[in-house]
Amino acid sequence: MGRIILVSNRLPVTVQRQEGNLAVLPSIGGLATGVSSLFRKDERMWIGWAGLPSDQLDEGELRWMAQTLRDSHQCQPVFLSREDLKLYYHGFCNDTLWPLFHYFLAYVRYEDSFWEAYRQVNQRFCSAVLELLQPGDKVWIHDYHLLLLPQLVLKERPEAPIGFFLHIPFPSFEIFRLLPWRRPLLEGMLGADLVGFHTYDYVRHFVTSVRSLLGAEHTFGRIRYESRTVQADVFPMGIDYGRFAKSLRRWAVRKEFRGIARLRDERKTILSVDRLDYTKGIPQRLQAFERFLAANPAYQRRVKMILIVAPSRTQVHKYRELLREVNVLVSSINGRYGTPDWVPVLYFYRSFPFEKLTPLYAIADVLLVTPLRDGMNLIAKEYVATRSDRKGVLILSETAGAAQELGEAVIVNPNNTEEIAAAMKAALELGPSEQRRRNALMSRRLKRYDVSAWARDFLDKLHAAHALNRRPQARRLTAEALDMLLREYLRAKNRLLLLDYDGSLVPLAARPEKALPDKELRRMLSELSEVSGNEIVLISGRDRKDLSQWFGELGINLVAEHGVWQRHKGRDWKLQAGRQTEWKEPIRSLLELHADRTPGALIEEKEHSLVWHYRQADPELAEYRLRELKEALRELIANLDLSVMEGNRVLEVKQASSTKGQAAAGWLAQKRWDFLLAVGDDRSDEEMFAVLPADAYSLKVGDAPSRARFSLASVAEVRQLLKDLLLCRQISG
Repeated sequence: MGRIILVSNRLPVTVQRQEGNLAVLPSIGGLATGVSSLFRKDERMWIGWAGLPSDQLDEGELRWMAQTLRDSHQCQPVFLSREDLKLYYHGFCNDTLWPLFHYFLAYVRYEDSFWEAYRQVNQRFCSAVLELLQPGDKVWIHDYHLLLLPQLVLKERPEAPIGFFLHIPFPSFEIFRLLPWRRPLLEGMLGADLVGFHTYDYVRHFVTSVRSLLGAEHTFGRIRYESRTVQADVFPMGIDYGRFAKSLRRWAVRKEFRGIARLRDERKTILSVDRLDYTKGIPQRLQAFERFLAANPAYQRRVKMILIVAPSRTQVHKYRELLREVNVLVSSINGRYGTPDWVPVLYFYRSFPFEKLTPLYAIADVLLVTPLRDGMNLIAKEYVATRSDRKGVLILSETAGAAQELGEAVIVNPNNTEEIAAAMKAALELGPSEQRRRNALMSRRLKRYDVSAWARDFLDKLHAAHALNRRPQARRLTAEALDMLLREYLRAKNRLLLLDYDGSLVPLAARPEKALPDKELRRMLSELSEVSGNEIVLISGRDRKDLSQWFGELGINLVAEHGVWQRHKGRDWKLQAGRQTEWKEPIRSLLELHADRTPGALIEEKEHSLVWHYRQADPELAEYRLRELKEALRELIANLDLSVMEGNRVLEVKQASSTKGQAAAGWLAQKRWDFLLAVGDDRSDEEMFAVLPADAYSLKVGDAPSRARFSLASVAEVRQLLKDLLLCRQISG
């Protein structure tokens, strides 16, 4: 079965120095407490940082930590120095990625030193994974600290199932594109077989960024990129439902519950629990509470807010400023509205453990959760689960991921203090039966999809996604198949090589005129054409002018415009279709109209075809315009000898009587060939593959469905194949 190798920035345990000695303590956090309990000790290993800078430990302490964590806790520590923490963790993770992914653009710092440290630490995590990884193991990588890690592991261990889950929001493309390192971060994530997010919005933002920045298309979240399929999907993280639902049965919790009985008076309680962070909307929450008191004098002295703020990053200036703002707001509200027997805001600046927090959930009439942006927010779920009496009202920000699951909550805009104030009044006045109805629905949902179901769901989908990536390998031109190809090539006397150009011999370019052949390609084609028995045919959608200029002197055969023009080596071009071109004018007008309305699109005109290119256009707009254009063309060419052909982000209108298939058939009929090789990358080449006999070596570049017998991953693999064919000549010669 193999193990689960869990990888996150922090381990589920923390090493601390106590009275001069090292001690291992449990970590506090949703991921650590939720996931670590799902697997038996022999089923998992966890990789992460243990909490102490490595340069504050001597060699003996480092050895003790590594051995103790591995033997007693199934953990493998990654050692980080104070400099690593400064540049990687506080720098790139929390001063670059965190504010940008949460839409706080004014707080983002773009520092090359941060990026370099992030890259190096991700590589260090990769080394730790490779040290542990055994056949059959699955790798599950967590969160924004390790966005590069999936690709790093994939390069070294492509056979391993790799999953990645992002616990914070993934921003819209317009935000994500601001990162100078956007491409390597996306490519890093695409090293996983399965990429998980809390909500569909985050999936949509991710696939849009992938398509816009990397040109990779997707179907229902299934992304095709570099001969692999990556599945992006929604997995809203759950909680340990039973732990919270049964919390009041625990002796320690009941003791605390009795201890806060004085808070259970005639006054209503609004509870707010958060970590100190600018994303949580704490000042706006306090301002809304002040507005509520001002607008509803009858509730003064009848309601109180319990505000719990857990300290976080207090050494950072903007967090210290936030703390001062919260302190001032609390003092202002209490000073303005408080009386000798009533304090409106009971403020606690410290963390509350489970035993102290769940009793507060149990007595709170309202839980106020209004982050400005949050990946999920488990506090909201914990409150609903704890309320076994199904009482209480949850007020939840629409920008928290949990809002998409907990629709029965009172949903508010976290920036609208007036709306939050009104929601407080409505929540306090909501009847008991309606409270029970709403909470029962949310509670059943949370119980069904708890943290165990979340993890099982993710791992099941990871197995399926990895299996999907393994299946195409059977069609790949393996080492054994390549060896067979080369042997048959050597034995043959008459060989026909049909080669596509764009996307097969050279990478696709944003503009057609930029995809020029390099010297190495020209040399290889020339040398292959000089081999006795070889017939090289460059069969392309390019016009004859380009092909003549680039390859006219190489002694190879040329086919232009998908078969409209053909030129045998040493002869002139010959037209294979009729000379009618009067159809172009109305078609050109239609293509130009859609190009004008699609920034980045352009028109290429050939002698007997017109091409609408949209590689540089916004993918979503281009897809919409493409549907419009195809519908309009369908009516326009209904009675004409024209066809509409789609390629790799191009649409071409040409005469229907000439295709690559017809051109290839003409060459096949010339003689009996002992060896046939055809290479192509898009739909136009499928017509060529279709006319080849079953034993021909037809090669599709990429992993899209194809009639081809084998597939190659990239242009680089095609070029390597040509080099191998040339090497055969040297060996046989």
